[in-house]
Amino acid sequence: MKTIVLIGAGKSATVLIDYLIAEAKTNNWKFIIADSNREQILLKTKHSQFAEAVQLDVTNEKQRGDLIQRAHVVISMMPPALHFLVAKDCVEYRKHLLTASYLDDKMKSLMDEISNRKLLFICEMGLDPGIDHMSAMQIINSIKEKGGKITSFKSHCGGLVAPESDDNPWHYKISWNPRNIVMAGKAGAVYKENNEIKNKGYSDLFNCSNAILFDGLNKLAYYPNRDSLGYITTYKLPDTATFIRTTLRHIDFFKGWNAVVHADLSNETEVIDVAGLTFLKWSSAILPFVNDQNKSMLEFLGLFDDEPVPSTAKTSADILQYLVETKLKMEPADKDMIVMLHEFDYELNGKIKNLKSGLVVKGEDSLRTAMAKTVGLPLGIAAKLILNETIKLKGLHIPTVKEIYDPVLKALEEAGIKFTEN
Repeated sequence: MKTIVLIGAGKSATVLIDYLIAEAKTNNWKFIIADSNREQILLKTKHSQFAEAVQLDVTNEKQRGDLIQRAHVVISMMPPALHFLVAKDCVEYRKHLLTASYLDDKMKSLMDEISNRKLLFICEMGLDPGIDHMSAMQIINSIKEKGGKITSFKSHCGGLVAPESDDNPWHYKISWNPRNIVMAGKAGAVYKENNEIKNKGYSDLFNCSNAILFDGLNKLAYYPNRDSLGYITTYKLPDTATFIRTTLRHIDFFKGWNAVVHADLSNETEVIDVAGLTFLKWSSAILPFVNDQNKSMLEFLGLFDDEPVPSTAKTSADILQYLVETKLKMEPADKDMIVMLHEFDYELNGKIKNLKSGLVVKGEDSLRTAMAKTVGLPLGIAAKLILNETIKLKGLHIPTVKEIYDPVLKALEEAGIKFTEN
């Protein structure tokens, strides 16, 4: 019996679990879910007979090895730092592996072994990275096949709150890992604009309002995301004058978060003494950056509350994460929203043309979120396509090749995840 093993049953796994339970039932496959919290698995599977719940300490070599040996395909939804443990066992026991995380140097070190053992490892198989790669490459190759030359490429993506659940001045609620939100942009960004390489430091990232225009989404703006340059070669666009990958937020979000960054309230390296420390005292460095545009936002976040900070906090980032999780949490009936937008300028038959391709996905509630859907479904669909041998590729990949993106995008469209163009 063909077996899929999912390691990690956190926030982003909910819709993936639903999908794979249905596929296990239809195809008579075995589906095993492993997590440190077995009760969380059973809550998400509703004790389905088509899913086996396993309690796992992923750092325990024997437990991990015994589990992976049972699989044909492994999906790792662990934190990125733990993927390599899973990956080494997948190589050892000759199992295919899927992750939604960025392809890193540790994973690349396994490239030869993966190829030699005729395995398929796909990283960056989620939303961003993931759906962004697949949808962009499909358009890029389509333009090139017509004889077009792409001169500008901008790719934007954001996990946001749906308008009907937007009831706070930040216009934002947490639908994924809150630590990632607190740390977003720490490394700065590098990208290409009008044939110039641009570097932006952390303190400059949110000091902008680069608005986008697409089907009523005119209240959204972007900031550059990480290192865009590395994808110029991947996307085969060496001569493109502008190449940038970005993160979307509501325009107002920048006004508040820019102050937070400049006050160094996201510092995760400097240990602080929390004894007798209040939010008001902790956040005092932000006072020079408070203005009429952001004051209500910072008050809403609780920065000026004269109450003790969490006693477990070790750094400012810990305190900020607590406030973000507490003040910007999703209520049970809340809906989140994913927005993705690709913008192309290209030359074709002597004319300059523009193309925008956008995706908007809304969640059902605070559990079956748009984030969980768009991160989880590409992984589940890829696992299915590997098991039924639609994808026969081998080696270490991200989903920028036609053999992966064509069938996955088709299946996503059938699931209602569909781009519109203008």
